[in-house]
Amino acid sequence: MVPGLPLPPEIQLAQRLAGNEQVTRDRALRKLRKYIMARSQRATGGFTPVELLKIWKGLFYCLWMQDKPLQQEELGRTISQLIHAFQTTEAQHLFLRAFWQTMIREWVGIDRLRLDKFYLLMRLVLRESLTTVKTHGWEERQIEQLMELLTTEVLNPDSQAPNGVKSHFLEIFLEELTKVGAAELTADQNLQFIDHFCQIAAHTKDSLVLHKITRCILETIVEQAPLAIEDIMNELDTQSGKSEASDGGESEVSDGGESEASDGGESEASDGGGESSEDEQDLQDTPPKSLHAGSVQRADPEADKEQVLDDEDSTGPVLQFDYEAIANRLFKLASGESTPSQNRKRLYKVIQKLRDLAGGTFPDDDVPEKAYKKLLEGRRERKKKRKKRLSTPQPQNEKGESETEASSSDLSPGMKRKRSRRNEKTGQRGPPGKRRKPGARAKGAGVQQPARKKKRPLQSEK
Repeated sequence: MVPGLPLPPEIQLAQRLAGNEQVTRDRALRKLRKYIMARSQRATGGFTPVELLKIWKGLFYCLWMQDKPLQQEELGRTISQLIHAFQTTEAQHLFLRAFWQTMIREWVGIDRLRLDKFYLLMRLVLRESLTTVKTHGWEERQIEQLMELLTTEVLNPDSQAPNGVKSHFLEIFLEELTKVGAAELTADQNLQFIDHFCQIAAHTKDSLVLHKITRCILETIVEQAPLAIEDIMNELDTQSGKSEASDGGESEVSDGGESEASDGGESEASDGGGESSEDEQDLQDTPPKSLHAGSVQRADPEADKEQVLDDEDSTGPVLQFDYEAIANRLFKLASGESTPSQNRKRLYKVIQKLRDLAGGTFPDDDVPEKAYKKLLEGRRERKKKRKKRLSTPQPQNEKGESETEASSSDLSPGMKRKRSRRNEKTGQRGPPGKRRKPGARAKGAGVQQPARKKKRPLQSEK
């Protein structure tokens, strides 16, 4: 660069954002927001991808230099809300693309103590990006463009994203989508949000991506099905209760609501099971435990306590899905010739669960958790079996002695001494009654004891 010429505004702001003093960083962050709003309002002269990458590098190190958790959260929220300073959707998408490229480039250099703040930044930026789609009324075109950007930058093999970025993105996606749009999104819109994940799960060769999409997206939808159906039943009960209360039938509100819920659940289960039986002829999975959609009460008191705790944790609306539509979409993708056999087997299991839900059959709550813990508890179970095998009582002979004691009694004194020394080296204790005191020498038949040395008299004594 020619000396004497001023630096571009992006470089100046990036240098101040990465400064050592917090006052300098805060002032630069306020100036950056004003600069983005002023420049994005121009008809021409928007930001280029290179300029946004420079800005994001300064923002990255601005959060890097920030200490204290509360201030980190406030700074992360301020940085993520910069996306609303851009006036057009194209500029917002360029800003988001530069963010994910910066995180992928700088992820390797993040140390263990700073991971939490950047995990939080990824969550906040994803939340604000979903909020921009919400401001446009959840338009189909806006959803498609955002999901195309996210999956291309994070999950595409060409992006070379680290496993930490992929895993965290897939773990938080449904959580942030629930926070932003669970009260407004329809089942068709939610299917559009997860359609790109279904396509990637059917064709990816990355086992980590396949596992995370299956576990954090598809199986999470299955696990949240009782809560989603319960929300619908509560809404129907409140609507029927209001209508019956207006007619004067206050005493029949609870009975009518329960009977309608149970009848509706049985009719849906019978109709859905007939329709899904034709499509499930290729799937050989065992059917899970069945429960009616309207049954909420349980006979087990411990199960009631768990249900109460789950209800307390799941406050707020839940995402609604058309389980039959998701199953059909996954089956169309998984049955293709280009789908690897490993992906097909994994997706067929999820398809079976979704079709059971569409037919009114609830999966067992413990099945996904047990299947997920098998990999971790397999070795522990083997160790426990081995311990049990070692602790089994040994057969006794006619004299009432165990075989080990009988065999030890038949040994020669020399062999006994060798075994006792071996036990001392390995830290094992010998049989009861056979232990010797520390420092004592073994005495056995036929073993000569070394002669003790006599003290020589001193010359003075002579």
